[in-house]
Amino acid sequence: MTPAGPARTAPRLTNLGDLIDRARNLGKPAFIDLLQAGVPRSVSYAEFDAMADSFAKSLLSRGHQRGERIGILSINCVEFFAAYCGILRAGLVAVPVNFKFPRAMIAQVVHDAGAKLVICDAARRSDVPTDIAAVEYAELAIAPLNNREDGNDFAPIIPRDGEPAMFLYTSGTTGKPKGVVLSHQSHLWVATTRAATRDWSNQRLLIAAPLYHMNALALAQFASVAHATIVLMPKFDARQYIAAIASHQCTWLTAVPPMMAMMLREKDLLANTDLASIQTIRMGSAPVSQSLIDGLRHYFPQTSILNGYGTTEAGPVVFGPHPNGLRWPELSVGYPHPAVALRLVNQDERDAAEGVLEVKCAANMLCYHNLPEATRRATTVDGYYNTGDIFRRDEQGFHYFVGRIDDVFVSGGENIAPGEVEKMLERHTAIEQACVVPVADEIKGTKPVAFVTLKRGAVASEADIKDYALAHGPAYAHPRRVWFLDAMPLSGTNKVDRKAMVQEAETRLRSQARGNAD
Repeated sequence: MTPAGPARTAPRLTNLGDLIDRARNLGKPAFIDLLQAGVPRSVSYAEFDAMADSFAKSLLSRGHQRGERIGILSINCVEFFAAYCGILRAGLVAVPVNFKFPRAMIAQVVHDAGAKLVICDAARRSDVPTDIAAVEYAELAIAPLNNREDGNDFAPIIPRDGEPAMFLYTSGTTGKPKGVVLSHQSHLWVATTRAATRDWSNQRLLIAAPLYHMNALALAQFASVAHATIVLMPKFDARQYIAAIASHQCTWLTAVPPMMAMMLREKDLLANTDLASIQTIRMGSAPVSQSLIDGLRHYFPQTSILNGYGTTEAGPVVFGPHPNGLRWPELSVGYPHPAVALRLVNQDERDAAEGVLEVKCAANMLCYHNLPEATRRATTVDGYYNTGDIFRRDEQGFHYFVGRIDDVFVSGGENIAPGEVEKMLERHTAIEQACVVPVADEIKGTKPVAFVTLKRGAVASEADIKDYALAHGPAYAHPRRVWFLDAMPLSGTNKVDRKAMVQEAETRLRSQARGNAD
Protein backbone atom coordinates (compact mmCIF):
# COMPACT_ATOMS: atom_id res chain seq x y z
CA MET A 1 0.00 0.00 0.00
CA THR A 2 1.30 3.45 -0.89
CA PRO A 3 2.21 5.46 2.20
CA ALA A 4 0.39 8.69 2.93
CA GLY A 5 2.29 11.86 2.17
CA PRO A 6 2.79 14.68 4.66
CA ALA A 7 -0.09 16.99 5.43
CA ARG A 8 -0.25 20.25 3.48
CA THR A 9 -0.31 23.66 5.03
CA ALA A 10 -2.86 25.04 2.52
CA PRO A 11 -6.48 25.03 3.74
CA ARG A 12 -8.42 22.06 2.48
CA LEU A 13 -11.02 22.40 -0.30
CA THR A 14 -10.23 25.89 -1.43
CA ASN A 15 -8.89 24.87 -4.85
CA LEU A 16 -11.14 22.84 -7.15
CA GLY A 17 -8.15 20.81 -8.30
CA ASP A 18 -7.25 19.80 -4.74
CA LEU A 19 -10.10 17.59 -3.55
CA ILE A 20 -8.35 14.80 -1.66
CA ASP A 21 -8.73 14.26 2.08
CA ARG A 22 -5.23 13.20 3.07
CA ALA A 23 -6.39 12.04 6.49
CA ARG A 24 -8.08 9.09 4.78
CA ASN A 25 -6.53 5.96 3.30
CA LEU A 26 -4.41 7.20 0.41
CA GLY A 27 -3.59 3.67 -0.69
CA LYS A 28 -7.19 3.16 -1.77
CA PRO A 29 -7.81 3.13 -5.54
CA ALA A 30 -8.95 6.51 -6.79
CA PHE A 31 -9.21 5.19 -10.35
CA ILE A 32 -9.35 1.91 -12.16
CA ASP A 33 -8.41 3.01 -15.66
CA LEU A 34 -9.66 0.77 -18.49
CA LEU A 35 -7.83 2.63 -21.26
CA GLN A 36 -5.81 -0.42 -22.24
CA ALA A 37 -8.20 -3.23 -23.08
CA GLY A 38 -7.80 -6.23 -20.83
CA VAL A 39 -5.23 -4.53 -18.58
CA PRO A 40 -6.98 -2.46 -15.88
CA ARG A 41 -4.68 0.05 -14.21
CA SER A 42 -5.32 0.84 -10.56
CA VAL A 43 -4.16 4.27 -9.42
CA SER A 44 -4.26 5.02 -5.70
CA TYR A 45 -5.21 8.35 -4.19
CA ALA A 46 -1.55 8.93 -3.27
CA GLU A 47 -0.43 8.17 -6.82
CA PHE A 48 -3.09 10.39 -8.34
CA ASP A 49 -2.17 13.20 -5.95
CA ALA A 50 1.46 12.95 -7.09
CA MET A 51 0.42 13.01 -10.75
CA ALA A 52 -1.70 16.15 -10.29
CA ASP A 53 1.12 17.89 -8.41
CA SER A 54 3.58 17.00 -11.14
CA PHE A 55 1.36 18.43 -13.84
CA ALA A 56 1.06 21.63 -11.83
CA LYS A 57 4.81 21.92 -11.31
CA SER A 58 5.57 21.11 -14.94
CA LEU A 59 3.20 23.77 -16.22
CA LEU A 60 4.67 26.42 -13.94
CA SER A 61 8.19 25.38 -14.93
CA ARG A 62 7.23 26.11 -18.53
CA GLY A 63 6.55 29.71 -17.53
CA HIS A 64 2.75 29.73 -17.50
CA GLN A 65 1.26 32.50 -15.44
CA ARG A 66 -1.73 32.50 -13.12
CA GLY A 67 -5.01 32.85 -15.03
CA GLU A 68 -3.70 31.54 -18.36
CA ARG A 69 -5.92 29.03 -20.12
CA ILE A 70 -4.68 25.50 -20.79
CA GLY A 71 -6.64 23.21 -23.11
CA ILE A 72 -7.10 19.45 -22.71
CA LEU A 73 -7.83 17.42 -25.83
CA SER A 74 -7.99 13.74 -24.98
CA ILE A 75 -9.97 10.59 -24.61
CA ASN A 76 -10.87 9.55 -21.04
CA CYS A 77 -7.91 8.41 -18.95
CA VAL A 78 -6.48 9.05 -15.49
CA GLU A 79 -4.04 11.54 -17.00
CA PHE A 80 -6.94 13.67 -18.26
CA PHE A 81 -8.31 14.26 -14.76
CA ALA A 82 -4.83 14.56 -13.22
CA ALA A 83 -3.90 17.20 -15.81
CA TYR A 84 -7.19 19.00 -15.13
CA CYS A 85 -6.50 19.03 -11.38
CA GLY A 86 -2.87 20.06 -11.92
CA ILE A 87 -3.91 23.00 -14.09
CA LEU A 88 -6.20 24.25 -11.33
CA ARG A 89 -3.66 23.64 -8.57
CA ALA A 90 -1.21 25.83 -10.49
CA GLY A 91 -3.68 28.71 -10.66
CA LEU A 92 -4.30 28.19 -14.36
CA VAL A 93 -7.67 27.75 -16.07
CA ALA A 94 -8.62 24.37 -17.57
CA VAL A 95 -10.35 24.25 -20.96
CA PRO A 96 -11.51 20.69 -21.73
CA VAL A 97 -12.23 20.48 -25.46
CA ASN A 98 -14.72 18.21 -27.19
CA PHE A 99 -12.46 16.08 -29.39
CA LYS A 100 -15.49 15.00 -31.44
CA PHE A 101 -15.68 18.49 -32.90
CA PRO A 102 -14.33 18.88 -36.44
CA ARG A 103 -10.78 20.14 -36.50
CA ALA A 104 -11.88 23.65 -37.50
CA MET A 105 -14.22 23.86 -34.51
CA ILE A 106 -11.53 22.60 -32.14
CA ALA A 107 -9.36 25.45 -33.41
CA GLN A 108 -12.25 27.87 -32.91
CA VAL A 109 -12.68 26.82 -29.28
CA VAL A 110 -8.97 26.86 -28.46
CA HIS A 111 -8.51 30.29 -30.02
CA ASP A 112 -11.66 31.71 -28.44
CA ALA A 113 -10.41 30.61 -25.01
CA GLY A 114 -7.00 32.17 -25.68
CA ALA A 115 -5.30 28.92 -24.68
CA LYS A 116 -1.53 29.14 -24.32
CA LEU A 117 -1.05 25.37 -24.45
CA VAL A 118 -3.04 22.25 -25.22
CA ILE A 119 -2.31 19.03 -23.31
CA CYS A 120 -3.34 16.08 -25.45
CA ASP A 121 -3.04 12.36 -25.97
CA ALA A 122 -1.00 11.10 -28.91
CA ALA A 123 -4.02 10.29 -31.10
CA ARG A 124 -5.31 13.86 -31.01
CA ARG A 125 -2.09 15.83 -31.29
CA SER A 126 -2.68 16.46 -34.99
CA ASP A 127 -6.03 18.09 -34.12
CA VAL A 128 -4.35 20.85 -32.10
CA PRO A 129 -4.05 24.07 -34.16
CA THR A 130 -0.53 24.47 -35.47
CA ASP A 131 -0.21 27.97 -33.99
CA ILE A 132 -0.88 26.68 -30.45
CA ALA A 133 1.74 24.82 -28.44
CA ALA A 134 0.85 21.19 -27.78
CA VAL A 135 2.30 18.69 -25.34
CA GLU A 136 1.40 15.06 -24.77
CA TYR A 137 0.97 13.64 -21.29
CA ALA A 138 4.21 11.67 -21.55
CA GLU A 139 6.18 14.82 -22.42
CA LEU A 140 5.32 16.51 -19.14
CA ALA A 141 7.50 15.65 -16.16
CA ILE A 142 5.31 13.20 -14.25
CA ALA A 143 6.64 12.37 -10.78
CA PRO A 144 7.38 8.77 -9.80
CA LEU A 145 4.17 7.13 -8.68
CA ASN A 146 5.59 4.68 -6.15
CA ASN A 147 6.25 7.05 -3.28
CA ARG A 148 6.78 10.63 -2.18
CA GLU A 149 10.00 10.11 -0.23
CA ASP A 150 11.25 13.64 -0.75
CA GLY A 151 8.09 14.99 0.91
CA ASN A 152 8.15 17.78 -1.66
CA ASP A 153 4.44 18.51 -1.87
CA PHE A 154 3.19 21.23 -4.16
CA ALA A 155 1.13 23.96 -2.49
CA PRO A 156 -1.88 24.76 -4.68
CA ILE A 157 -2.83 28.39 -5.09
CA ILE A 158 -5.72 29.63 -2.97
CA PRO A 159 -8.17 31.13 -5.48
CA ARG A 160 -9.64 34.57 -5.08
CA ASP A 161 -13.40 34.77 -4.78
CA GLY A 162 -14.84 34.34 -8.27
CA GLU A 163 -11.52 33.36 -9.82
CA PRO A 164 -12.15 31.20 -12.92
CA ALA A 165 -11.25 27.52 -12.67
CA MET A 166 -12.46 26.31 -16.06
CA PHE A 167 -14.12 27.14 -19.33
CA LEU A 168 -16.60 24.48 -20.43
CA TYR A 169 -17.79 24.99 -23.99
CA THR A 170 -21.38 24.36 -24.96
CA SER A 171 -22.16 21.99 -27.83
CA GLY A 172 -21.72 23.63 -31.23
CA THR A 173 -22.99 22.83 -34.69
CA THR A 174 -21.46 25.35 -37.08
CA GLY A 175 -22.24 28.25 -34.81
CA LYS A 176 -19.86 29.44 -32.16
CA PRO A 177 -19.76 27.23 -29.04
CA LYS A 178 -19.99 29.42 -25.96
CA GLY A 179 -17.35 29.23 -23.26
CA VAL A 180 -19.05 28.92 -19.86
CA VAL A 181 -16.74 30.45 -17.25
CA LEU A 182 -16.97 28.68 -13.87
CA SER A 183 -15.21 29.54 -10.63
CA HIS A 184 -13.41 27.35 -8.12
CA GLN A 185 -16.03 28.12 -5.51
CA SER A 186 -18.96 27.20 -7.74
CA HIS A 187 -17.97 23.60 -8.29
CA LEU A 188 -16.44 23.07 -4.89
CA TRP A 189 -19.98 23.79 -3.74
CA VAL A 190 -21.35 21.25 -6.23
CA ALA A 191 -18.95 18.49 -5.17
CA THR A 192 -19.29 19.04 -1.42
CA THR A 193 -23.07 19.43 -1.59
CA ARG A 194 -23.43 16.13 -3.43
CA ALA A 195 -21.01 14.34 -1.11
CA ALA A 196 -22.56 15.64 2.12
CA THR A 197 -25.75 13.57 1.91
CA ARG A 198 -24.12 10.34 3.17
CA ASP A 199 -20.84 8.38 3.25
CA TRP A 200 -20.17 7.49 -0.40
CA SER A 201 -16.65 6.13 0.09
CA ASN A 202 -17.69 2.52 -0.55
CA GLN A 203 -18.99 3.37 -4.02
CA ARG A 204 -17.43 2.35 -7.35
CA LEU A 205 -18.67 4.70 -10.04
CA LEU A 206 -18.50 3.60 -13.66
CA ILE A 207 -17.82 6.57 -15.93
CA ALA A 208 -17.87 6.19 -19.72
CA ALA A 209 -19.22 9.63 -20.65
CA PRO A 210 -16.49 12.05 -21.80
CA LEU A 211 -14.67 14.06 -19.16
CA TYR A 212 -14.88 17.21 -21.29
CA HIS A 213 -18.63 17.22 -20.51
CA MET A 214 -20.14 18.50 -17.25
CA ASN A 215 -21.91 15.17 -16.64
CA ALA A 216 -18.73 13.12 -16.18
CA LEU A 217 -16.43 15.89 -14.95
CA ALA A 218 -18.68 16.91 -12.05
CA LEU A 219 -19.11 13.26 -11.08
CA ALA A 220 -15.32 12.76 -11.00
CA GLN A 221 -15.02 15.77 -8.69
CA PHE A 222 -17.76 14.42 -6.43
CA ALA A 223 -16.06 11.01 -6.27
CA SER A 224 -12.76 12.62 -5.27
CA VAL A 225 -14.36 14.55 -2.41
CA ALA A 226 -16.28 11.43 -1.35
CA HIS A 227 -13.13 9.28 -1.44
CA ALA A 228 -14.89 6.82 -3.74
CA THR A 229 -13.38 4.85 -6.63
CA ILE A 230 -13.93 5.68 -10.29
CA VAL A 231 -13.90 2.91 -12.89
CA LEU A 232 -13.02 4.93 -15.98
CA MET A 233 -13.68 3.78 -19.53
CA PRO A 234 -11.98 5.57 -22.45
CA LYS A 235 -15.30 5.70 -24.29
CA PHE A 236 -18.68 4.04 -24.20
CA ASP A 237 -19.07 0.56 -25.66
CA ALA A 238 -22.22 -1.24 -24.52
CA ARG A 239 -20.77 -4.72 -24.16
CA GLN A 240 -17.58 -3.52 -22.49
CA TYR A 241 -19.68 -1.33 -20.21
CA ILE A 242 -21.73 -4.33 -19.06
CA ALA A 243 -18.59 -6.42 -18.60
CA ALA A 244 -17.01 -3.68 -16.47
CA ILE A 245 -19.97 -3.71 -14.09
CA ALA A 246 -19.31 -7.33 -13.14
CA SER A 247 -15.51 -7.30 -13.40
CA HIS A 248 -15.10 -4.32 -11.07
CA GLN A 249 -18.25 -4.70 -8.95
CA CYS A 250 -19.46 -1.21 -9.84
CA THR A 251 -22.18 0.25 -7.64
CA TRP A 252 -23.12 3.43 -9.51
CA LEU A 253 -23.89 4.02 -13.18
CA THR A 254 -24.12 7.52 -14.58
CA ALA A 255 -24.91 8.12 -18.22
CA VAL A 256 -27.02 9.94 -20.75
CA PRO A 257 -30.17 7.94 -21.61
CA PRO A 258 -28.95 6.82 -25.07
CA MET A 259 -26.09 4.95 -23.40
CA MET A 260 -28.57 3.05 -21.26
CA ALA A 261 -30.74 2.33 -24.30
CA MET A 262 -27.76 0.89 -26.17
CA MET A 263 -26.88 -1.23 -23.15
CA LEU A 264 -30.41 -2.65 -23.04
CA ARG A 265 -30.02 -3.93 -26.60
CA GLU A 266 -27.40 -6.41 -25.36
CA LYS A 267 -30.01 -8.72 -23.87
CA ASP A 268 -27.91 -11.87 -24.06
CA LEU A 269 -24.99 -10.36 -22.18
CA LEU A 270 -27.21 -8.65 -19.59
CA ALA A 271 -29.02 -11.91 -18.91
CA ASN A 272 -25.74 -13.72 -18.25
CA THR A 273 -23.94 -11.02 -16.26
CA ASP A 274 -23.96 -10.51 -12.50
CA LEU A 275 -25.44 -7.02 -12.12
CA ALA A 276 -26.31 -7.28 -8.43
CA SER A 277 -23.61 -4.81 -7.31
CA ILE A 278 -25.39 -1.82 -8.92
CA GLN A 279 -27.15 0.36 -6.33
CA THR A 280 -27.78 3.57 -8.29
CA ILE A 281 -28.40 4.50 -11.92
CA ARG A 282 -28.50 8.22 -12.60
CA MET A 283 -29.33 9.55 -16.05
CA GLY A 284 -29.19 13.14 -17.24
CA SER A 285 -28.41 15.53 -20.11
CA ALA A 286 -31.32 14.22 -22.22
CA PRO A 287 -34.99 13.30 -21.74
CA VAL A 288 -35.77 9.92 -20.17
CA SER A 289 -38.65 7.78 -21.45
CA GLN A 290 -40.84 5.43 -19.48
CA SER A 291 -39.91 2.55 -21.78
CA LEU A 292 -36.23 3.09 -20.95
CA ILE A 293 -36.94 3.08 -17.22
CA ASP A 294 -39.05 -0.06 -17.60
CA GLY A 295 -36.21 -1.78 -19.47
CA LEU A 296 -33.73 -0.89 -16.74
CA ARG A 297 -36.10 -2.11 -14.04
CA HIS A 298 -36.17 -5.53 -15.70
CA TYR A 299 -32.41 -6.01 -15.30
CA PHE A 300 -31.87 -3.86 -12.19
CA PRO A 301 -34.99 -4.53 -10.08
CA GLN A 302 -33.46 -3.45 -6.76
CA THR A 303 -31.62 -0.39 -8.09
CA SER A 304 -32.45 3.27 -7.44
CA ILE A 305 -33.05 4.78 -10.90
CA LEU A 306 -32.86 8.58 -10.95
CA ASN A 307 -33.79 11.01 -13.70
CA GLY A 308 -31.38 13.90 -13.16
CA TYR A 309 -31.16 17.42 -14.52
CA GLY A 310 -28.46 20.04 -14.75
CA THR A 311 -26.84 22.57 -17.02
CA THR A 312 -23.29 23.62 -17.70
CA GLU A 313 -24.23 27.17 -16.72
CA ALA A 314 -25.80 26.33 -13.32
CA GLY A 315 -24.44 22.90 -12.45
CA PRO A 316 -26.02 19.52 -11.68
CA VAL A 317 -27.42 20.33 -8.22
CA VAL A 318 -30.93 21.57 -8.99
CA PHE A 319 -33.39 18.90 -7.85
CA GLY A 320 -33.42 16.13 -5.30
CA PRO A 321 -35.74 14.05 -3.09
CA HIS A 322 -38.94 15.43 -1.57
CA PRO A 323 -38.39 16.85 1.93
CA ASN A 324 -41.39 14.89 3.23
CA GLY A 325 -40.08 11.59 1.89
CA LEU A 326 -42.71 11.30 -0.85
CA ARG A 327 -42.01 8.78 -3.60
CA TRP A 328 -40.00 10.27 -6.47
CA PRO A 329 -42.06 9.80 -9.68
CA GLU A 330 -39.97 7.97 -12.25
CA LEU A 331 -40.24 10.57 -15.01
CA SER A 332 -39.71 13.50 -12.66
CA VAL A 333 -36.34 15.19 -12.20
CA GLY A 334 -37.19 15.64 -8.53
CA TYR A 335 -38.12 18.31 -6.01
CA PRO A 336 -36.21 21.63 -5.80
CA HIS A 337 -32.97 21.25 -3.85
CA PRO A 338 -33.11 23.25 -0.58
CA ALA A 339 -29.92 25.14 -1.45
CA VAL A 340 -31.22 26.21 -4.87
CA ALA A 341 -33.67 28.98 -5.74
CA LEU A 342 -35.71 28.25 -8.84
CA ARG A 343 -38.89 29.37 -10.53
CA LEU A 344 -40.97 28.61 -13.59
CA VAL A 345 -41.68 31.69 -15.67
CA ASN A 346 -44.20 32.21 -18.45
CA GLN A 347 -45.82 35.23 -20.03
CA ASP A 348 -48.24 35.66 -17.17
CA GLU A 349 -46.41 34.50 -14.04
CA ARG A 350 -42.98 34.41 -12.46
CA ASP A 351 -43.87 31.40 -10.33
CA ALA A 352 -46.04 29.32 -12.63
CA ALA A 353 -46.99 25.65 -12.66
CA GLU A 354 -45.44 25.43 -16.12
CA GLY A 355 -42.86 27.67 -17.71
CA VAL A 356 -39.19 28.28 -18.42
CA LEU A 357 -36.94 27.20 -15.57
CA GLU A 358 -34.76 29.88 -14.00
CA VAL A 359 -32.11 28.83 -11.47
CA LYS A 360 -30.04 30.68 -8.88
CA CYS A 361 -27.44 28.84 -6.84
CA ALA A 362 -23.78 28.84 -5.87
CA ALA A 363 -22.90 26.97 -9.07
CA ASN A 364 -24.11 29.67 -11.46
CA MET A 365 -21.59 30.63 -14.11
CA LEU A 366 -19.60 33.83 -13.96
CA CYS A 367 -20.33 34.61 -17.61
CA TYR A 368 -19.99 33.42 -21.18
CA HIS A 369 -16.42 34.17 -22.22
CA ASN A 370 -16.21 37.31 -24.39
CA LEU A 371 -19.97 37.27 -24.96
CA PRO A 372 -21.49 40.03 -22.78
CA GLU A 373 -24.73 40.19 -24.74
CA ALA A 374 -25.27 36.43 -24.52
CA THR A 375 -24.50 36.62 -20.80
CA ARG A 376 -27.04 39.41 -20.37
CA ARG A 377 -29.73 37.43 -22.21
CA ALA A 378 -29.10 34.34 -20.10
CA THR A 379 -29.03 36.09 -16.73
CA THR A 380 -31.91 37.93 -15.09
CA VAL A 381 -31.44 41.21 -13.28
CA ASP A 382 -31.92 39.42 -9.95
CA GLY A 383 -29.24 36.82 -10.71
CA TYR A 384 -31.14 33.82 -12.05
CA TYR A 385 -29.91 31.78 -15.00
CA ASN A 386 -32.56 31.37 -17.69
CA THR A 387 -32.18 27.75 -18.78
CA GLY A 388 -34.46 27.97 -21.81
CA ASP A 389 -35.98 24.65 -20.67
CA ILE A 390 -39.70 24.33 -20.07
CA PHE A 391 -40.80 22.41 -16.98
CA ARG A 392 -44.08 21.69 -15.25
CA ARG A 393 -44.62 21.23 -11.52
CA ASP A 394 -47.14 18.82 -10.03
CA GLU A 395 -49.20 19.36 -6.87
CA GLN A 396 -46.53 17.74 -4.70
CA GLY A 397 -43.80 20.01 -6.05
CA PHE A 398 -42.06 17.47 -8.28
CA HIS A 399 -40.80 18.87 -11.59
CA TYR A 400 -40.94 17.37 -15.08
CA PHE A 401 -39.00 18.38 -18.20
CA VAL A 402 -41.32 19.39 -21.05
CA GLY A 403 -39.03 20.71 -23.76
CA ARG A 404 -36.97 23.62 -25.00
CA ILE A 405 -38.39 27.09 -25.32
CA ASP A 406 -36.82 27.43 -28.74
CA ASP A 407 -36.05 25.00 -31.54
CA VAL A 408 -32.97 23.51 -29.93
CA PHE A 409 -33.29 19.81 -29.30
CA VAL A 410 -31.14 17.22 -27.56
CA SER A 411 -29.76 14.20 -29.39
CA GLY A 412 -27.74 11.72 -27.36
CA GLY A 413 -26.95 14.32 -24.69
CA GLU A 414 -25.79 16.96 -27.21
CA ASN A 415 -27.73 20.15 -27.90
CA ILE A 416 -28.44 20.73 -31.59
CA ALA A 417 -29.53 24.12 -32.90
CA PRO A 418 -31.37 23.50 -36.21
CA GLY A 419 -30.64 26.97 -37.55
CA GLU A 420 -26.91 26.46 -37.28
CA VAL A 421 -27.06 23.09 -39.05
CA GLU A 422 -29.16 24.71 -41.77
CA LYS A 423 -26.59 27.48 -42.24
CA MET A 424 -23.90 24.86 -42.66
CA LEU A 425 -25.95 22.84 -45.16
CA GLU A 426 -26.79 25.94 -47.15
CA ARG A 427 -23.10 26.52 -47.77
CA HIS A 428 -23.18 23.40 -49.95
CA THR A 429 -22.93 24.59 -53.54
CA ALA A 430 -26.04 22.66 -54.61
CA ILE A 431 -28.40 23.61 -51.76
CA GLU A 432 -30.79 26.51 -51.96
CA GLN A 433 -32.55 26.08 -48.64
CA ALA A 434 -32.50 23.62 -45.74
CA CYS A 435 -34.80 22.84 -42.84
CA VAL A 436 -33.62 20.61 -40.00
CA VAL A 437 -36.11 19.10 -37.54
CA PRO A 438 -35.97 16.45 -34.78
CA VAL A 439 -37.66 13.08 -34.95
CA ALA A 440 -37.95 10.44 -32.25
CA ASP A 441 -35.14 7.90 -31.99
CA GLU A 442 -34.95 4.79 -29.82
CA ILE A 443 -31.33 5.35 -28.86
CA LYS A 444 -30.68 9.09 -29.11
CA GLY A 445 -34.05 10.27 -27.81
CA THR A 446 -34.31 12.47 -30.87
CA LYS A 447 -32.20 12.75 -34.00
CA PRO A 448 -31.90 15.38 -36.75
CA VAL A 449 -33.33 14.94 -40.25
CA ALA A 450 -33.31 17.48 -43.05
CA PHE A 451 -35.41 18.73 -45.94
CA VAL A 452 -33.56 20.59 -48.68
CA THR A 453 -34.37 22.38 -51.90
CA LEU A 454 -31.66 22.40 -54.55
CA LYS A 455 -30.57 25.29 -56.69
CA ARG A 456 -31.99 25.22 -60.15
CA GLY A 457 -30.02 22.79 -62.30
CA ALA A 458 -27.98 21.53 -59.34
CA VAL A 459 -27.61 17.84 -58.57
CA ALA A 460 -26.83 16.20 -55.21
CA SER A 461 -27.64 12.92 -53.54
CA GLU A 462 -28.60 12.18 -49.95
CA ALA A 463 -25.17 10.60 -49.44
CA ASP A 464 -23.44 13.73 -50.79
CA ILE A 465 -25.20 15.94 -48.28
CA LYS A 466 -24.60 13.60 -45.34
CA ASP A 467 -20.90 13.45 -46.20
CA TYR A 468 -20.78 17.24 -46.42
CA ALA A 469 -22.44 17.59 -43.01
CA LEU A 470 -20.03 15.13 -41.42
CA ALA A 471 -17.07 17.03 -42.86
CA HIS A 472 -18.27 20.48 -41.77
CA GLY A 473 -20.00 19.95 -38.43
CA PRO A 474 -20.07 17.64 -35.41
CA ALA A 475 -21.04 14.07 -36.25
CA TYR A 476 -23.92 14.11 -33.77
CA ALA A 477 -25.53 17.04 -35.64
CA HIS A 478 -25.52 15.57 -39.14
CA PRO A 479 -29.00 14.75 -40.55
CA ARG A 480 -29.69 11.01 -40.47
CA ARG A 481 -32.09 11.34 -43.39
CA VAL A 482 -32.22 13.93 -46.15
CA TRP A 483 -35.33 14.48 -48.30
CA PHE A 484 -35.60 16.74 -51.33
CA LEU A 485 -38.47 19.19 -51.87
CA ASP A 486 -39.36 21.53 -54.71
CA ALA A 487 -40.33 24.21 -52.15
CA MET A 488 -40.62 24.56 -48.39
CA PRO A 489 -44.09 24.88 -46.82
CA LEU A 490 -44.53 28.30 -45.26
CA SER A 491 -46.51 29.49 -42.25
CA GLY A 492 -48.74 32.52 -42.21
CA THR A 493 -45.75 34.74 -41.43
CA ASN A 494 -43.85 33.41 -44.45
CA LYS A 495 -41.48 31.42 -42.31
CA VAL A 496 -40.76 27.76 -42.90
CA ASP A 497 -43.47 25.80 -41.10
CA ARG A 498 -41.35 23.64 -38.81
CA LYS A 499 -44.36 21.91 -37.26
CA ALA A 500 -45.46 20.77 -40.72
CA MET A 501 -41.90 19.61 -41.42
CA VAL A 502 -41.83 17.48 -38.27
CA GLN A 503 -45.15 15.91 -39.22
CA GLU A 504 -43.93 15.26 -42.76
CA ALA A 505 -40.71 13.66 -41.50
CA GLU A 506 -42.63 11.38 -39.13
CA THR A 507 -45.01 10.39 -41.95
CA ARG A 508 -42.12 9.50 -44.23
CA LEU A 509 -40.37 7.46 -41.55
CA ARG A 510 -43.57 5.55 -40.72
CA SER A 511 -44.08 4.84 -44.41
CA GLN A 512 -40.50 3.60 -44.70
CA ALA A 513 -40.96 1.37 -41.63
CA ARG A 514 -44.10 -0.17 -43.12
CA GLY A 515 -42.27 -0.78 -46.39
CA ASN A 516 -39.43 -2.50 -44.60
CA ALA A 517 -41.90 -4.66 -42.64
CA ASP A 518 -43.57 -5.73 -45.86
